[in-house]
Amino acid sequence: METKNKTNNWIQTRNNLYKTLQMGQNDTAWSWGYDILSVVTLVVNIVISFMYTFRDLRAEHALIFTVIEWITVLFFALDYVLRILAAPSGHPARAAVWSRRRYIISLTGIIDLLSFLPYFLPVVFPAGAVLFRLLRIVRIFRLFRINAYYDSFQAIGEVFRSKKQQLVSSFFILGIVMLAASLCMYGLEHDAQPDVFTNAFSGIWWAVSALLTVGYGDIYPITVAGQIAGIVIAFVGVMMVAIPTGIISAGFVEQYTRLKKMGDYAIEEDIHFIKIRMEKGDGWNDRMIKDLGLPSGIIIAALQRGQETLIPRGDVVVRAGDTLIIAAESLKNDSQTVNMKEVLLKKDHPWNGVAIRDLDISRQTFIVMVKRNENMIIPKGDMVLIEGDTIILYSKGKAKQPDNPAVF
Repeated sequence: METKNKTNNWIQTRNNLYKTLQMGQNDTAWSWGYDILSVVTLVVNIVISFMYTFRDLRAEHALIFTVIEWITVLFFALDYVLRILAAPSGHPARAAVWSRRRYIISLTGIIDLLSFLPYFLPVVFPAGAVLFRLLRIVRIFRLFRINAYYDSFQAIGEVFRSKKQQLVSSFFILGIVMLAASLCMYGLEHDAQPDVFTNAFSGIWWAVSALLTVGYGDIYPITVAGQIAGIVIAFVGVMMVAIPTGIISAGFVEQYTRLKKMGDYAIEEDIHFIKIRMEKGDGWNDRMIKDLGLPSGIIIAALQRGQETLIPRGDVVVRAGDTLIIAAESLKNDSQTVNMKEVLLKKDHPWNGVAIRDLDISRQTFIVMVKRNENMIIPKGDMVLIEGDTIILYSKGKAKQPDNPAVF
C-alpha cells in the first residue's frame, strides 16, 4: 500500500512538473513564472554571446560574461533533464520509455539538447571547438516553442501550410529562371571574363544577386550583350520575387480576415454547468458512465480527475474524488473552472461541411460535444459538421479526445 502511494505521489508530481514546463500553460503561478524564467534566460544567453564578440567588452568583462553564460547553460541542461523525466505525462497511455525516447529524438528535444551540449563537447573533443561553437546558434530556436501555444504565432505556420502548393510552384519557377539566367550570362561573359565566369556556378551566383536584387557587385557583366541581358534579368527577378511575396501576403490577409469574421457567422452563448464532486460511498463510484442511468437531456460534459480534465466516454469509470461537470438544456456560463462556449452553425459559417480535424481553431480549444437533432454526440476527428449543429467548445485546458464517438 505504501509503495502504491509513493507511485501515485510521483505520478502526481510528474504531472505537475510537465504542466509547469509546457510553454503557455499558465494555469499556476509556477507555470507562469517558469515561462518568464525560460525566455529571460535564453535572451540573456544570446545577449551575452553577442556582447562577447566585442573585443573591448570581452577584455573588460570576460569573467562576468563567462559566469553568466555558464549559469544559463546549466539552466538549459536542467530544463532538458526535467523534460525527459516529465515526458511520460504527455503520453499517459504509452510506456514511459516510449514517451522519453519520443521527446529525445523529436525536433524540440534535439534543439533543447544542442542548446547546452556544444558548451561541454570542447572539453572532450578540443579539435572540434569551432564546429561546436557554431552549433550554439541552435539555442535561438528554443524561442519557437512559443509557436505551439500562442495563436498569433500559429498564424504564420497556418499560412505556409495553406499556401504550400503555390509557394512550391513559385520557387520551382524561380529556380528555373535562375538556372536559365546563369547559363545565359555564362555564355555571354565567359570569353570576356574567363577568370570571373569560370563555370555555370559563377553564373548562378550572379543570377542570385540579380534576381533577388541583392547586388553584391563582386561579379558583373562587362560586355554590351551581357549588360543588356543583366537589365532584362534584373526586371524579371523583381517580378519573380514578387510572386511568393504576394502569395504569403494574401495568405496572411485571408487568415486574419477569417478569424475576424468568425463571430459574424455564429451566435455564441455561455453555458451553465453543474459541478459535482464524488465522495467515498457515493452511488456512482466505480461505475461506468454509460451505466449511470442519466435522465434524458442531462449529460456529463467533462470529468476532472486531479489536474486532468477528461472528455467522458461511456466506458470511463467514475472514481471517488472525481469532479463531474453536468450539463442540462439551459446553457449559461457560471463556471470559473471550465470555460465553454456554445456555437450554433448557420448556413454561411466556415465550419459548415468541414471535418473537425480540419477546423481552424486554437490548439487550446477542443470541441467536446456536438448537438445534432436533439442528440448529444462526443465528436471524432473525421466527423463533418453541418448546418444546425450546436458546437460546445472547451478552452484554456487540455482534454483527452475519445477514440470513438458516442451518442447520449
